[in-house]
Amino acid sequence: MANLKSVVKDTAIYGLSSIVGRFLNYLLVPLYTAKLSAASGGYGVITNVYAYTALLMVILTYGMETTFFRYVNKEGENPDKVYSTTMISVASTSLLFVLLVLLFLQPISSFMGYADHSSYIWVMAVTVAVDAFACIPFAYLRYKKRPMKFAILKLANIMMAILLNLFFFLLLPVWTGNGGLVDAGYAFYINLFCSVALLFFLLKEITAVKFDFDKALLRRMLSYSWPILVLGVAGILNQTADKILFPYIYQGTDAHSQLGIYGAASKIAMIMAMITQAFRYAYEPFVFGNNNDKDSRNTYAKAMKFFIIFTLLAFLVVMAYIDLLKYIIGRDYWEGLKVVPVVMAAEIMMGIYFNLSFWYKLIDKTIWGAWFSGIGCVVLITVNVLFVPRYGYMACAWAGFMGYASAMTISYLVGQKKYPINYPLKEIVLYVALAAVLYIGIGYSNRLLPLWAALAVNTLIIFLFIAYIVKKDFNKNMNISLINKKHK
Repeated sequence: MANLKSVVKDTAIYGLSSIVGRFLNYLLVPLYTAKLSAASGGYGVITNVYAYTALLMVILTYGMETTFFRYVNKEGENPDKVYSTTMISVASTSLLFVLLVLLFLQPISSFMGYADHSSYIWVMAVTVAVDAFACIPFAYLRYKKRPMKFAILKLANIMMAILLNLFFFLLLPVWTGNGGLVDAGYAFYINLFCSVALLFFLLKEITAVKFDFDKALLRRMLSYSWPILVLGVAGILNQTADKILFPYIYQGTDAHSQLGIYGAASKIAMIMAMITQAFRYAYEPFVFGNNNDKDSRNTYAKAMKFFIIFTLLAFLVVMAYIDLLKYIIGRDYWEGLKVVPVVMAAEIMMGIYFNLSFWYKLIDKTIWGAWFSGIGCVVLITVNVLFVPRYGYMACAWAGFMGYASAMTISYLVGQKKYPINYPLKEIVLYVALAAVLYIGIGYSNRLLPLWAALAVNTLIIFLFIAYIVKKDFNKNMNISLINKKHK
């Protein structure tokens, strides 16, 4: 239980940077959707380019972040040498990527549909290369258990980006007198500046150890990481393939406009991504560092249960107050709000899949993850290709749901044979069933009642779910603690 408390503590700190950071980033959504109308397709361009960036980020880190944690905690390995080798490897491949993009910039820009805006592509390439390299010193901060510096740097970087966006999208157009016209490309240049600036604040971590490159160590690490790369590519495609493919397969002249509506509405559902990311930052080093504890599997089972509980609570909160949260995006993007519950449900399953993924990482059989994510990716792409031409971006949302559901289910079934963990399935199913019933109630409330009445009813529904959590789990845990103290 002490170990689980440590995860909760670190998750709270990492979560603060992640959730507050994402929330601050939400300030950019109303800014972009106000200054870039849905009809202009400007926000669709941002959505599309950042989808490529997310995919490239996974490729350029090629599983070395997780591999670093595995090897830095491995008996017989020199932690400093592991860190140095990892950093040099990722830096080299990132530099090579930038050189290749610059060499073939025009054909790449034309293929992506940005022949007239090739600057978007080279800026994106340099930014993602810098961010990929920065992942390693940030991983080093997590390894050294320095969540406060991690959180401060992440938040400072986001604040810098927000201030620059406010200047270029709000103040500069007024000063230049161009009638408020702005270019979506501003977002990419700002991102590049902030990423490069962040490296200066990571100099202490970058130079923390003597640069010592070990080829034999790198070969061992790559043998562990390449299945994680496949897993990561398949996993990120589950998040971005729809946004990459949409302009190619949508049968209409307003592809970027429709993509912008989908991308903006999906932002409201991203609270799930915040929770999952915060949990991952603390949970990954914890799992690898405590794998030899005799009670570790029981701890993993409890962590899964509480992860599901709090993501279900987040789901209900977002749906209960969707009529207020919709003001995050511009009015001409509201037609996409119907994707929010589907995208949020998909994010919950992605988080569960992440929790399930540790069994094959702990037994050094990461190839299983590649298979599971690959199957999920095939399902997602197939649904997109078959149904986007007819149903538009709604098919994108359901494709993500089906892709994650497939990967999650197969990972659980195989995992219970290879690395059995006694998850409290009955309790989890009860929570899911209760959340489903309450969600239906919230839906009726939103449709049938005036706004003030719906908000009141929905708040009561949220408190009912919280009361059930307290009665079912927290009171039980408190009673166990009191009994233990009495026996002592």
